[in-house]
Amino acid sequence: MKYSLIYLACLGISAQTFAQEQTDEIEKISVTYKQAYRGDIPQKQMPQSIVSVSSATLDQKGITELQDALDFSASISRKNNSGALWDSFSIRGLSGNENMPSGYLINGFSGGRGFSGPRDVSNIEYIEVLKGPGSALYGRSEPGGTVNIVTKKPQFEPQGELKLSLGSDSFNRVEGDYTSGINDTTAFRINGAWQDSDSYRDEVYTNKKVITPSIYHQLNASTSVTYEFEYVDLAQLFDRGVVVLDNDFDTVPSSRYLGNPNDGDTQVYSRGHQITLNHDINDEWSLVVGANYRSSTLTGFSSDAELSPSRQSLFDDGRTLTRQQRYRDYEVEDLSVKFEVSGSLDTAGITHHLLIGADAYKYDLRTALSRYRGGNGTYTVDIFEPNYDVERPAVSLLYENDEEQNAYGIYVQDQMDITDKFKLLVGLRFDSVDQDILETNSGVFSTSSESQVSPRVGVVYELNDALTFYSSYSEGFLPLSGTDASGDPFGFEYSDSFEVGAKFEYFGINGTVAFFDASKSNMLVADPVNVGFSAPIGKADSKGVELDLNTYITDATAFNLSYAYIDATTANDIINADWGVPIEKGSPLVNVPKNNLNLTLSQQTALMGKELEFGASYQYTSSRLGDAADLSFRLPSYQLVGVFGNVNLTEQTELNISVNNIFDEDYAESSYNALWVYPGAPTQFKMSLAYNF
Repeated sequence: MKYSLIYLACLGISAQTFAQEQTDEIEKISVTYKQAYRGDIPQKQMPQSIVSVSSATLDQKGITELQDALDFSASISRKNNSGALWDSFSIRGLSGNENMPSGYLINGFSGGRGFSGPRDVSNIEYIEVLKGPGSALYGRSEPGGTVNIVTKKPQFEPQGELKLSLGSDSFNRVEGDYTSGINDTTAFRINGAWQDSDSYRDEVYTNKKVITPSIYHQLNASTSVTYEFEYVDLAQLFDRGVVVLDNDFDTVPSSRYLGNPNDGDTQVYSRGHQITLNHDINDEWSLVVGANYRSSTLTGFSSDAELSPSRQSLFDDGRTLTRQQRYRDYEVEDLSVKFEVSGSLDTAGITHHLLIGADAYKYDLRTALSRYRGGNGTYTVDIFEPNYDVERPAVSLLYENDEEQNAYGIYVQDQMDITDKFKLLVGLRFDSVDQDILETNSGVFSTSSESQVSPRVGVVYELNDALTFYSSYSEGFLPLSGTDASGDPFGFEYSDSFEVGAKFEYFGINGTVAFFDASKSNMLVADPVNVGFSAPIGKADSKGVELDLNTYITDATAFNLSYAYIDATTANDIINADWGVPIEKGSPLVNVPKNNLNLTLSQQTALMGKELEFGASYQYTSSRLGDAADLSFRLPSYQLVGVFGNVNLTEQTELNISVNNIFDEDYAESSYNALWVYPGAPTQFKMSLAYNF
């Protein structure tokens, strides 16, 4: 840690010195960055609900990972996190493959499909949760919505920050961020983080390095290009969580580790390259062209609880847990390109806000899983008195999938200002996907091609400056990666989504209320018999209501609320031959609470002449299904309370303190099965000292 601190400090000092030498020579340029899929439509006039989480909010709460930031949107619920090694979530109750990371966008490009570990927030400017019917525009997304991460960009004005954070469970973290102009047409930015910490989970640790440099160049008065690089190096002990016997969530302490520390690191490497060209054709029209390439790997051993009842000793004596030894070797290469023109024109007294684009990608996925799976008593641990000094058995290859997807899409959207108050949106997207999958262990090869046209339509009515009504409908299309336990591909998912809502701004209260109804075919869940595989459950429906608002109660008191009621269920009866259990129509979807609420209250004031902000947060999550094949197993509801405070010690130095779960509530974040339940953290303390220059 000492050398990391010295390195980042020297980096900041040298960059600051260089910037000071250049400051007088630089003619300040106003730098703007145009987001793809957005066009020139103001957010208020878009027929969908959008929630943003800023980097200031992340700093205020001491948040360092994307999954924690997404808790601010009640529409998002946590899913199986695969040993705490990737982000997994559903939006409005609907999600993708339970055994793969959740997809999200980074500056409009695919960023979540690989194995890049839990997303660090060190280079995030803000997070957008684009909810509802947008599939026909964004392409190949879930009907519940899309998360788009907007990264910090180079600026010409010199500015920087060094931050040191300490916290519970030996949490140690150093962050650095610096940006400046190199000359009058080029600016750079470099930020990143180094983190070394233990965990509230026994034996578990995390060591992470993230570096994200970027450069901006103004080619001429109307054209600029931005390049961003991302480096991630993560080492972490694989952690499946705790076991729950007979619905007793106090079977073992939430800290109890039931894997094998001798498994060592699960290692994640990720490299990302993104280049974007922005060109203003004229005052009305602009062009965005970009490419994104990401490669990532995940390798390592784990000792996971055996889920098959016939092989599990724990069900015999109540204390001896039979485990599988596993080795994962995953690799992804993801190349995507995008071309988009947007602008407005007037015809017959109607203003058309046009968005015309094309995108394409080549996605290569290799997943190889090796394992040892013995009978009762062959590779075990005592859940009450674990002995970690045991020999690890040798593994053999279970499956290896080599998958290649090649796809392209063409989209057009027109939002028409029919009158000053009434807007009509129509859009159409065409997708073509080729998918080849070879399961090398069995020799099973499958190939498929699919084309789909997805429409989108929406209306917006601005009643007055304070109230806007909207409605939107969209259809979607998504290729599903991977195969089932028989080596058969999952094929494609089709979805539709409807939303109606209102955006309001009244007496300083800003917000959105929305009612939604979405469905998707070929919904995937975890296969509890063939562990590590997924299985389709057919069609799923999700409907509900959301409320997001923020306001200032006084000039110095801010209040934010996010609430969602989500009824996500299966839409058909299923009798699964592998599971041997019926899943009736109307059964709930796993890990989706019906009620989710997040509140934040903050107060700005002064103390002894120092600027001070403090506040509290509250989260309520209702009970939810914990196992797709066992409708009797439910995770209990929970309530979390946190407090935070920020004080400016000097003009350049800020101290932040946050305490989460101050009442030390025991709870479960998510679950795959009663033997793979991931517990939430107890009371966690964190303190950060930031120096801005």
